[in-house]
Amino acid sequence: MADKSEAAAYIAGLVERAKKAQAEIEFATQEEVDELCKKIAFSGTRQEWTTELCNFCVEEGKLGHAPHKVLKMDTKIKGTLRDTIGVKTCGLVEHDKEKGIMKFAKPMGVIGGVIPCTNPEATPFCKAISAIKTRNAIIMAPHPRTKVTNEKCTNRMRAVLKKAGYPEDLIITIAPDKLSLEATNELMKQCDFVIATGGGGLVEAAYSSGTPAQGVGAGNAVVIVDETCDMKEVANMIMRSKTFDNATSCSTENALVVHESVYDELFEAMKKEGGYLCNEDEKARLLKAMWPNYPNDHVLSAKIVAQPFTAIAAEASIDAPADKKFFIVEETGVGEEHIFSREKLSVTTTVYKYKEFSDAIDKINEITTYCGPGHSCGIHTTDVERIKELGEKIKTSRVMVRQPQCLANSGAWTNGMPMTMTLGCGTWGGNAASENITFKHMLNYTWVSEPIADTKPTEEDLFGNLTEKDVL
Repeated sequence: MADKSEAAAYIAGLVERAKKAQAEIEFATQEEVDELCKKIAFSGTRQEWTTELCNFCVEEGKLGHAPHKVLKMDTKIKGTLRDTIGVKTCGLVEHDKEKGIMKFAKPMGVIGGVIPCTNPEATPFCKAISAIKTRNAIIMAPHPRTKVTNEKCTNRMRAVLKKAGYPEDLIITIAPDKLSLEATNELMKQCDFVIATGGGGLVEAAYSSGTPAQGVGAGNAVVIVDETCDMKEVANMIMRSKTFDNATSCSTENALVVHESVYDELFEAMKKEGGYLCNEDEKARLLKAMWPNYPNDHVLSAKIVAQPFTAIAAEASIDAPADKKFFIVEETGVGEEHIFSREKLSVTTTVYKYKEFSDAIDKINEITTYCGPGHSCGIHTTDVERIKELGEKIKTSRVMVRQPQCLANSGAWTNGMPMTMTLGCGTWGGNAASENITFKHMLNYTWVSEPIADTKPTEEDLFGNLTEKDVL
């Protein structure tokens, strides 16, 4: 894109097309949009196509593991569709006769969907299904690193729209040859609502665009392991989560806080699952490979992000067995002088030891306040009271119990979390929502209020026996 004015004009053209298309489904029936969502989801879960797409995605972006991306698409797209089934998003969606309130769901218009390079395969489909379910149009702004992957996804969905007799411009992407930072920023300014999934700078730009937005905060998931669980099972869950798609997810176990009584046992179990414990010299070399400009900054090297264990080991000059799957580093501190307490976006997990359960909670809050505020944490325990205490005292938006963290946070077939590719982190993480962002966040509502019988309470109803002497 030559300059900002050219980007603005280009995006204005896309928005005009999207608005025209959206007007054609503004009053579509629930049955019509549900059927269209079903067809879009079907198109994104055909294994032959998704295998080809995910292989290309890894080739283009040099991130992640193609077979895991295929699994991700199958789970997240089908899960997103499942969560929409039976939910009313068109017309009258609620009628409370006692209060005389009717609620009518309305589309927002044109959604600006910002797509990350870490999950460019499932995210376009999930966002598009959510947009269509709510009778919106959507324009995708992909990361430059995976712009063609995004184009392939968008073209696939546009073909579905055309076949079904709907305007293709309900789903649009910024063309690869038109993509730029200016174009993405213009989209966020010109659309009606932004769903931003990506790095902190991008999300900040979304909130600063002047357009209503839902964004995500940085992830740095920390998981407690207490003495009540089977360490072999815990280690297997950690491995499956930590290595899934080469840790493209910000929900992977970036740190473990382990009870001292099972600390060594868990290490042995993780080693058997492919964990490689770094000695102090290897830890220093791994640090240099991951954060090459440390301590001047804490920017992760692109050479290690979402790369396989062997590639990172080579980059760090660590002579580790080729059958290992993830790195383990021990740590005691948190903050800039203890950089391994940060999010790592790699097959690397940091391990802390705790004695009292209250110390473990404090450690999570300390780590996530430093990096990844509000995102998520987890716990492996069978003690219900500890689960409740963690839920009460933790400053994260979600807590996964006895689950592989990254396979659970954004929804799974084995938990009740809403399926999504966008995780709100609440005000802790600078976000407007502290929940999984779904189609429900793409709706406006019209409240229609009819008169009802007087409901004014008496003074006694409100204040009981309080007197001025009790209060003032």
